[in-house]
Amino acid sequence: MEWTTGSERLDGPSDRRGFLVRAATLSIGAVATELFIDALNAAFGEPQQVAKNDKRMLPEYVEYSSPQGNGKMRGYLAFPWRQTNQAIRAPAGLTGRRRPGVLVVHEDRGLTPHIEDVVRRLAVDNFVAFAPDALTPLGGYPGDEEKARALFAKLDQTKMREDFLAAASYLKNRRECTGTIGVIGFGDGGGIANMLATRLPDLTVAASFYGGQPKAEDVAKIKATLMIHYADKDERINAGWPAFEAALKANKVQHVMYKYAGTQHGFADDTTPRYDEAAAKQAWQRTVTFFLRYLRR
Repeated sequence: MEWTTGSERLDGPSDRRGFLVRAATLSIGAVATELFIDALNAAFGEPQQVAKNDKRMLPEYVEYSSPQGNGKMRGYLAFPWRQTNQAIRAPAGLTGRRRPGVLVVHEDRGLTPHIEDVVRRLAVDNFVAFAPDALTPLGGYPGDEEKARALFAKLDQTKMREDFLAAASYLKNRRECTGTIGVIGFGDGGGIANMLATRLPDLTVAASFYGGQPKAEDVAKIKATLMIHYADKDERINAGWPAFEAALKANKVQHVMYKYAGTQHGFADDTTPRYDEAAAKQAWQRTVTFFLRYLRR
């Protein structure tokens, strides 16, 4: 099967949070509305699909070195746990079967609980998954998304890119990993995933969720196979697709693109009101199938 550009349209729900906030404003007044919004924000931060103590995987916080970036960095690693006669990991090191690796690149908020959940989900799907925290040099994810965005804006972008390149090398050389790796990124992380595809000739696959596109002249450097997910109502990001598509085709880069009807930027994040369950589940299944196909060759 040859991968080419395609699209998929789904009927998705509207912005649930916007609807609820408008309803609250009309019915309970300004002060009560503010309290309502605070409670709503907290509620949207709760979901997790794979618990931290899920017996199917083993997670841990690790440090890695980024000599060209910000030096000592931190991230969240998880790998599959299989109940066999031989433990996958013993005190002396790895004793079980190696798995392909997937680098997880967060949005503009650092290593949030949602991104940690994505790491665990990939581990349950039988990958070694690793998410670095770009906010490490500023103290790491602060536990509040608005504060995290403010910190993210202060990062040196050049050094941050080097931190993700170093993270890819770290994952590839982990003893639990086969050395074959892919990347998945969301929002700003989707743009980083596209950037990594232009910088890492040994990257096998890259899955980008509503991420910015690389420069057309850099597309020729891409050796990985790409899966690109776009939200329907995301004009700023979608405006870059025609030029990106033309460059991908001109350079014969294997790729597929899906756009999900009625969705907004961030539709795959189940901790936000922009979450679209039908689109998110379909995009996730496509991505896991994509990884299984190419990373397990």
